[in-house]
Amino acid sequence: MWLLRLAWALAVLGVAASPGPGPSPSPSPSPGPTAPPPDKASIFADLSPAELRAVRTFLMSRPELGLSPSRGGPLAKNTLFLVELLPPKKRLALRYLDQGGPRPRRQARAVVFFGGQAEPNITEFVVGPLPRPSSYRPLRFKGGRAIPFAARPMSQLEYELLHRTLAEAMEPLYRLLRDSTGFWYHNCSQRCLTFTDIAPRGLAPGERRSWLVLQRFVEGFFLHPVGLEVLVDHRDPNPQRWAVQQLWYNGHYFSSPQELAERYEQGTLAVARLAEPPSQQLFSSYEPRGRFATGTPTEVHGAKVCEPQGRRYRLRGNQLEYGGWSLAFRLRSSAGLQLFDLRFNGERVAYEVSVQEAIAFYGGHTPAAMQTKYMDAGWGMGSVTYELARGIDCPEAATYLDAHHLYDADGPVRFSSAICVFELPTGVPLRRHFDSDFQGGFHFYAGLEGQALVLRTTSTVYNYDYIWDFLLYPNGVMEAKVHATGFIHATFYTPQGQRYGSRVHSHLLGNLHTHLVHYKVDLDIAGTGNSFETVDVRFENISNPWSPGARPHVPPARVGSGWHSWGSPGRGGEMGPPPAPAPTHAGLLPAPGNGPDPAPAPRRYHLAVTRHHENEPTSSSIYTQNDPWEPLVSFEGFLHN
Repeated sequence: MWLLRLAWALAVLGVAASPGPGPSPSPSPSPGPTAPPPDKASIFADLSPAELRAVRTFLMSRPELGLSPSRGGPLAKNTLFLVELLPPKKRLALRYLDQGGPRPRRQARAVVFFGGQAEPNITEFVVGPLPRPSSYRPLRFKGGRAIPFAARPMSQLEYELLHRTLAEAMEPLYRLLRDSTGFWYHNCSQRCLTFTDIAPRGLAPGERRSWLVLQRFVEGFFLHPVGLEVLVDHRDPNPQRWAVQQLWYNGHYFSSPQELAERYEQGTLAVARLAEPPSQQLFSSYEPRGRFATGTPTEVHGAKVCEPQGRRYRLRGNQLEYGGWSLAFRLRSSAGLQLFDLRFNGERVAYEVSVQEAIAFYGGHTPAAMQTKYMDAGWGMGSVTYELARGIDCPEAATYLDAHHLYDADGPVRFSSAICVFELPTGVPLRRHFDSDFQGGFHFYAGLEGQALVLRTTSTVYNYDYIWDFLLYPNGVMEAKVHATGFIHATFYTPQGQRYGSRVHSHLLGNLHTHLVHYKVDLDIAGTGNSFETVDVRFENISNPWSPGARPHVPPARVGSGWHSWGSPGRGGEMGPPPAPAPTHAGLLPAPGNGPDPAPAPRRYHLAVTRHHENEPTSSSIYTQNDPWEPLVSFEGFLHN
């Protein structure tokens, strides 16, 4: 529903901003609003590799911060975790874009883990001015809240230490795992087990206890759980104090690895024995296999996208233009694609449209399954934008752009071809009509080809691959899409688990789950002074004026609430303010029960409308995943004002 709503809303906004009836505009310059030059769009551009390095070098040189390299060494140290662009305040950006004001200072957001002090914490800094930073100051959050250390995203170093802890803890279970799976964890070089970790990490603020699902390390290991899940407490900055608190094996709980090993040696354990995985055509692999019953060709190329007369879009730096559309874009390491200054025929319809969060709630019988509530901004959703395959992820004719991230690394990392831009035939006419003469002939036929420009990237968040699209249509429609692919998040099959999913293989349960995606749409329809109302429709019982006594039901009459309408006072013309209908249900989703309610607003509302405040730039944060009970950014609080 959210996808249709976004498409419909911006469709009408775009048309409202376009010229009135008349011939199509020629390509020659014409008076009126125009797209900003590309140098203006660059105020929203991601930090360059040189800027990322400059910020890191500057902060590493400050003795009072005491920063150490991210990789290697102890966990109890101060490290620079993330550097990305800090976009300018909206009022400063609009003053520059629209009123000829000064160019906003270019600044960076830097996230530092202060783990090497008596009271560990996380602090975010504003660093600038770029490209040669010379100062930094703490970035203040709404309400002045501090960021607890336990809320931090996982780092590669913490995963390495967690692996060592698990390898040591699994030593007593070597015989059980070898005999039942043919794989093991302790002292392994081949035929190894791996693990998937679950979040939230605990049941209350300040906890950092993760359930780990053990799996065979083969292609598609996400689909190869062995029936063992382990709860590890890793809150303490000193890994020597980490401990296994509980285990779940094949439907039963155990207090320690030793208890589970003793039950196996005594012959009183219900053992889940797994068949040897085949060396070829493993069910979880991407190796092509099988045949279609029709016998139609499958080993020849299918249809391809081509540009017979060249590209019909213009890409200059981070500014994209297509037909009446112009916009600036960036790829945030923290959350993904972010569009700014969206204009149609030179008039702004939205200041920002951006991905905010992707959430997945799971149910299940195993402890890991029932605990899983993924909030992917906490897993670096915007930083896992791996290379796009030409001809598969995007057409071969597409334009490919690199991205650079400084996320849990000791310098900027280049992600080749992380973004693509291409024009796509929709396969449906944008508009057509066959005007019949009803005598076997016709007066005329007219039609317009259907095309759209696609801006695309992907996020491989562990098992899931999200494909993120923004589509621009020549008639003023703008659409946001997300496709979920990759591997399902699955758990070990038990008979009790069938209440929570479907058995998809011999020892595999595909768990029921719900995907929620949150977008921010900052509408500026012909200015910032916009209004919002909801309008409903219903059948109306009236007297028929041309046939007394008849009472037709006339649809629709505008009453109540249900449709959503945005407008700019005084800009509607002779037909009144331009509406932006969004035919959706805006009621509450089922209310959450006991326990944490991560990201409550995306979960409860199809649509939430609030005023713009400079101190409310995002609806979620990278810390929500590991502290959903007292989130640093609570979108529900935005609705209070």
